[in-house]
Amino acid sequence: MPSEPAHEDLAPDGVDYWSFVAIAVERTTRALPAVDARAMRLMLSLYRASNAMVYDLESAVHRPRGWSFAGFRVLFVLWLAGPLEAKRVAQLAGMSRAAVSALVNTLERDGLVARRKAGRDRRSVELSLTTHGGQVFADAFAAHNEREQTWASALTDDEAAQLTALLEKLMASPVAAAANRRR
Repeated sequence: MPSEPAHEDLAPDGVDYWSFVAIAVERTTRALPAVDARAMRLMLSLYRASNAMVYDLESAVHRPRGWSFAGFRVLFVLWLAGPLEAKRVAQLAGMSRAAVSALVNTLERDGLVARRKAGRDRRSVELSLTTHGGQVFADAFAAHNEREQTWASALTDDEAAQLTALLEKLMASPVAAAANRRR
């Protein structure tokens, strides 16, 4: 029977969001020796990095405009590829159709997105940016990209290219493809 991880004091002043990953991996593998520490550390690190970046982008760029990062993603898809059926927006934004539908209610209320019945399927809805939405989004994207540049500046050009290639390789795996099909 697996043992529980030790609940030693985490020295609250000495452990932060990032150093907790090392503690989590060490204690988990001690309690459950069959755990793949490499996979666990990779997933925890990716999850924590993406959460930190999303939180920062939301705080610095999106919330001041009344948006969430998810709302920004919907606007981004429509800005680049719209008008599109709502289900296609969901697919390109990496979200569920229900999440897009809920977000579009707010974005439409704020005058950023328009919806209409899609021509070929009366049940489908086509989404597009309003003129105002396009203008507001372009300004927001400039601020968003400035924040992206700040994050990316921690890496050299070669490191950024390598990390991008590795993430693309990870997302090209069969497990990633299966996860995307479940959306």
